[in-house]
Amino acid sequence: MDRNTGSPRESSSQRIESQLLDDIAAGLLEPGQRLDESKLAERFGVSRTPVREALNRLTAQGVLVAGEKRGVRVAEYSREKLAQMFEAMQEIESVCARLANQRLTLLARSEIEAAQAECAQAAAQNDRLRYIKANEALHLAIYRATENPFISELASDFRRRTGPFRAKKLQSQEDLLKSVENHVDLLAKIFSGDSQTAVDGMRKHMTESFMQVLAANG
Repeated sequence: MDRNTGSPRESSSQRIESQLLDDIAAGLLEPGQRLDESKLAERFGVSRTPVREALNRLTAQGVLVAGEKRGVRVAEYSREKLAQMFEAMQEIESVCARLANQRLTLLARSEIEAAQAECAQAAAQNDRLRYIKANEALHLAIYRATENPFISELASDFRRRTGPFRAKKLQSQEDLLKSVENHVDLLAKIFSGDSQTAVDGMRKHMTESFMQVLAANG
C-alpha cells in the first residue's frame, strides 16, 4: 500500500484506509458489518470526503462491498467462496515460500525472525490484537523475501480479503501459542536449503489454517 504523504486530504484518506484495514484484519469489523461515513468522519476527526475516498479504495480492493442501500459493508463470503479463496491463497503462498527459500537474504531473514519474535511476545502476554498485527507482519516479510512485488501484492490482497475470517480462529491464548508453534515449523522449512520443503511446509500451514477458519466461521 502506498503510504506516501501528499496533500493533507490524501494523508487523512490513507490514514483512515490503513486503520480500517487493521480493524478488519483484527476482526474488530466483522464480515457484513456496515460502515457509516458520518460516524467514521467523527471518529477520525475529518470531513466525510477523505472517509469516502478511503472507503472507495477499500471497495475497489474487494475488502468492502457496496450495500443494498447507500453505504458499504465489510465483505462476507459463503463457505464455498471462502474455500475457493483459500485454495488460491494456498497456491500463491506456496510460491512465496519457494521464492523466499531460494532468494533469502540476511536482511529478509532478520525481518522474518523479528516478526516471529513479536508474535511470540504477543502470545506470551495474551495480547490478541498485537499478535494479529505481528502475524500479518510475518507473512508480509515472507512476501517481500520473494523479491517479486507482483507476487507479493497478490498474496497481500488475499490476506486483506480474508483478514476478518482468519482473525476468528485466534480467540484464546492457547490459539496464539499454537500459532507461534506452527510458525516455528514453517520458518524452519522456509530457511532450509530445499525449496520443495518450503513449499510443502507452507501448504501444510495453509491447509491447517483453512480448517481452523472454517471451524471458527461455521
